[in-house]
Amino acid sequence: MADQKVLQAQKFVNSVYGSKIGMTVDEDGQTGWPVMYALTRALQYELGISPVSNSFGPTTLSKLTSMYPKLNAATMPSADFCRIVQSAMYCKGYDGGDIDGTFNSRVQSGLTTLKSDMGVGGAFPGADLTPKVFKGLLNMDAYVTVNAGSEQIRSVQQWMNGRYVNRADFFIIPCDGHNSRDVSKSMLYAIQYELGMADGTANGVFGPGTQSGLKNHTVAVGTTGTWALLFNAVMILNQRPVEFGNFTASTKAAVETFQSFAKLSVSGIGDFPTWASLLVSYGDQSRKGQACDGVTRITAARAAALKAEGITYIGRYLTNPSTTSLPEKAIQPGELQTIADSGLRCFPIYQTYGRDASGFTYPAGRAAGQAAVNAALDHGFKAGTRIFFAVDFDALDADVTSNVLPHFKGIVDAIADDGNRFGIGAYGPRNVCTRVAEAGHSTASFVSDMSSGFSGNFGYPLPPDWAYDQIVTRSVGSGDGAIEIDNNIASGRDTGQSSFDKPRGTLPDVPFDGGYLTALRTDVGKYMQSIGFPDDGGNRVFTHTECFDTILANDSTVTAQSNRCAMRKALIQTSAYWEMRHYDIIDQGVDAQVASYHLNGIGLVKDSSTGIAQISGDVGIRAWNHCIAKGYVSGTVLDPSKDDDIWTMWQKVNKDNAYALQTVSWIHLWDAEGKEGGSNPPGGETVLRSMRLDYTETEIFEVLRRYQGWGDEAEEHATKRMGLYQIFEKYNGIVRNL
Repeated sequence: MADQKVLQAQKFVNSVYGSKIGMTVDEDGQTGWPVMYALTRALQYELGISPVSNSFGPTTLSKLTSMYPKLNAATMPSADFCRIVQSAMYCKGYDGGDIDGTFNSRVQSGLTTLKSDMGVGGAFPGADLTPKVFKGLLNMDAYVTVNAGSEQIRSVQQWMNGRYVNRADFFIIPCDGHNSRDVSKSMLYAIQYELGMADGTANGVFGPGTQSGLKNHTVAVGTTGTWALLFNAVMILNQRPVEFGNFTASTKAAVETFQSFAKLSVSGIGDFPTWASLLVSYGDQSRKGQACDGVTRITAARAAALKAEGITYIGRYLTNPSTTSLPEKAIQPGELQTIADSGLRCFPIYQTYGRDASGFTYPAGRAAGQAAVNAALDHGFKAGTRIFFAVDFDALDADVTSNVLPHFKGIVDAIADDGNRFGIGAYGPRNVCTRVAEAGHSTASFVSDMSSGFSGNFGYPLPPDWAYDQIVTRSVGSGDGAIEIDNNIASGRDTGQSSFDKPRGTLPDVPFDGGYLTALRTDVGKYMQSIGFPDDGGNRVFTHTECFDTILANDSTVTAQSNRCAMRKALIQTSAYWEMRHYDIIDQGVDAQVASYHLNGIGLVKDSSTGIAQISGDVGIRAWNHCIAKGYVSGTVLDPSKDDDIWTMWQKVNKDNAYALQTVSWIHLWDAEGKEGGSNPPGGETVLRSMRLDYTETEIFEVLRRYQGWGDEAEEHATKRMGLYQIFEKYNGIVRNL
């Protein structure tokens, strides 16, 4: 619903300043960052700052402070300047009068209320508008509780504002009842100020000076004054049930509960390790945890070194998407047995290249879930093992909602379709782990607390279900036992595995076992339905059953080509099934035009993607020519520029399903080897490693993507094809290991 005063403010800033500040805002009566940016620019224009920007930064604050340290009825420079103030007040939810350029009693009353809500009424008494309050007025921070905010946290926020607002680098923080990155950093400033650090030295960083100072400020029952308030404040910000006041017996009880939860020494006093765990995600990095994770193979010597350090649980990666970096990142042959023989336990981690939100989607989650299951079985992990799926980037809360949660729903669905053999854990920042768990998508968290600057760590409490808390990288051992690890505190919620099945090994594919046909058909159908393809075909020509049965009816051809090309059957099955499922009425019409061109000389359409694998005459010719030249297959070289040759190939891939499936494998080889000719990215396709049975997920993705082409749609479809690939690979893996 539009707010008429906000609408008036938007009309004012557009009409008076739009041409002067390089922007206008939508006149919709809705408060948001655009109108705050416009008002900030308008203020900068009035201050003579050029160029103007969206940021109320040091230049704006310095200029405002030097020119107008106190704005009131006597010092307001112009009516439009006053209207900027009045407009901002309405956008902030305070009475700003009639936006008439008059600093009247209503404006003064509104500013008094604003400062009281901020907690700075004592620091800035009266109705004067001071520069730091103006800065706070021109952002989207709330100074009253919102979204079920805590009144206790709001009290802490107001107290900090009132006590420290006159320090040079301390700016008014929100008083909305929620901890956040800015609030937590401001608490570090508060600690540093109370330690006696001067402006310019205090920096909001948990550095050596801050740590040293805190070691001299242990608090306990009977502590009163500022240090008791600070300690109780950080407890409150961590959602611990204490009163914002002196350190009492009830504080001690809450501290003991927190220390037990965080696996600190339970003393009931606010010692340095407790301060550290409350103030920064990684806490006291001198702690030695019982767990670690790393990208280096565990040998017997390294296992001995880890045991000597008190390590019991080792996190290792199921796969490595790269073929060039971190060669020991993935679990190596024989490694799990070495871990077991050394009396250690292993918990598996699944991670690919997802370094931003775009890598996390429902289809990608479906693929990740089944890929992790396949890899876990390959390595010999037993049913009941919990796999930790990584979200290793600075995910904002909005990213969690839009991308991470759907991704984990995909993982959940994939694991469920596999029969829930494996558990699901989340690896990532605190907010990610907490929200994934609250959504019911994981049962334990592996918290990347070392990344203390992540938005999802700074200002968020340790997740209730944390199993491993990653706090520091350190080197242990010497000689053959030397190894670099990420040291993790262990809670006991996950204990990994200490015995393993025999690894499945990299075996060639074999003919499909009909006993698994129904299960495979069902799983493929469920996956396709989950990404928008109904079993009845919907608006496409072929049903799921027709596509599936066509591909599996040619299993002998697919198996032969798999063995001939050292290529996983799933690559051929996936590309063919996917293309056949996409065949629609439009494709039928284009095929008819091609036939009319060659048979009747009517029309201009001489080629199209056709047949069960949607292969054009041109692409089929180029792929066959490439493989003939390489000696992979014998045959007649055709010319893609000749109509007769295009028609010859087109008819084969259109009418002969076995030939089309054979051609899929040649296209994959052509694609992997650089795909000369045809439609390629501007820089050309890179050359992958020669085709092999142990292609990484990155290489598999590339082959599937190149089959379709390049660009955003090909990338999106390849992500979805990956889920299909992993399902085919699941059952192919079962059959070849019978």
